[in-house]
Amino acid sequence: MFTQYDQESAVLTSMLRDQFSAYLAGEWDAEKLAVYQTGKLRDVVAYARANSPFYRDRLAGFTDDHIAALRIDTLSQLPFTTKDDLRQAQFDILSRPISDAWVFYETTGTTGPATPCPRTHVDSIYNNTVLTAYYREVLATYGEHQVIGISGPSEMHATGDTFGDVCRNLGYAVAKMWPVSPVVGFDRALEVMRQLPVTGMFCTPGMAMRLAQKAIDSGLRPRLDFSLKVLLLTGELASPSLLENIALLWNAEVRNVLYASQEASVLAAATSDGALRTAPLINAYEVVDPDTSEIVRPDADGRRCGELVITNLYLGAKPLLRYRTGDLVRIVEPEPGAAVVASSVEVLGRVRDRLSINGTVLTGYDLENFLLDGLLGYRDYQITIDHDTQHRDRIGLLLRADPNFDRSVLQRAVRRCRDSLDASLTIRFGDPGAVTSTGAMVSWKAARVVDLRAERSIENEAAARIAAARR
Repeated sequence: MFTQYDQESAVLTSMLRDQFSAYLAGEWDAEKLAVYQTGKLRDVVAYARANSPFYRDRLAGFTDDHIAALRIDTLSQLPFTTKDDLRQAQFDILSRPISDAWVFYETTGTTGPATPCPRTHVDSIYNNTVLTAYYREVLATYGEHQVIGISGPSEMHATGDTFGDVCRNLGYAVAKMWPVSPVVGFDRALEVMRQLPVTGMFCTPGMAMRLAQKAIDSGLRPRLDFSLKVLLLTGELASPSLLENIALLWNAEVRNVLYASQEASVLAAATSDGALRTAPLINAYEVVDPDTSEIVRPDADGRRCGELVITNLYLGAKPLLRYRTGDLVRIVEPEPGAAVVASSVEVLGRVRDRLSINGTVLTGYDLENFLLDGLLGYRDYQITIDHDTQHRDRIGLLLRADPNFDRSVLQRAVRRCRDSLDASLTIRFGDPGAVTSTGAMVSWKAARVVDLRAERSIENEAAARIAAARR
């Protein structure tokens, strides 16, 4: 292992392993966590102010006394950091020079300038320790002798390295496969999946469906000709309805295992109880109203709904302070018996992906879950929204499925849409095309929704460009 050759990394790895073991064992109470987070917060703010040109300017009026008085519950004293800030600041956002990193990644740059996302050993050790600790029990369910496939969006993305390192920590073999690569391609990826055989697969929900379709196009049967036990999904919306469908396609268990971003790294990860849970040893979490920027407090059920804001609590290449992710989430306080005493997270889609249907505002997650409920066996889908002759919103749902698709459930979906959204629903069958494969690169809305009520957006144009290249 690398850390055995680097004393500083070896010490950090051992310390974090022990901390996470104690935390997962329930040995940290709320007071201990608050003291830990407060100390880390002060360290990170001082570190970013001293080393990042962007934060040196942004925090010019923030004195040592201000930092010493910061607490984890007074984060709102700090200014927000936005995605536009990252795009404009570029390398000035960094708190370490690139030469201090072990690897350079960047965002895809599909809807604006790509932003640098280097990782130091500190970044990788902190984030990969979370995943190793959380995934240990998740993956143990499927036995010791596993081969895990990893499908990522590009060679300059952290997916392959991160999951590869975590699987190595846990003792599992890894096969990194990029089916969209012209060198690998879907045919070779499917062949490797059968030959090894691959028992688990990290990929997006869209890739899971594309692989199933490509297998069928090749005369294979996803449910019978592969050895997949579990699909470990990340990178796109993953509503319960969609997960149920993917499980049926592959006859495998399906888990939503990671909420992360290239900019902010790991934000939440799967635990053995099936929930995505926050990682409070490496991040501080806030939820704000996306329209007013006001802090959202937990309701009577301990639930917060709004835009996620995170602050990294480790001294890496690019710690972010009060970073507005642009993502809508539902965060719920940990319930008794939770596998990890950390809040659970449902990722609802991006703030700008919200849709209004006849006056009802829906997130991407809720609309997908609502429309696809009870529809099983499709291998792709796309939503169309336009107006009828009375200028009421109406919905079209295009499914890619076999002719023997169970159509008896369609009328129930039509009635449900009419009763809940006062909207007509038309369901057709066909191929939506390559644009639906761009969700992880652009956005769920650009990939999955054709909104004829609005002009094409920058995201729509980016999705169309990527789709054209993939065709």
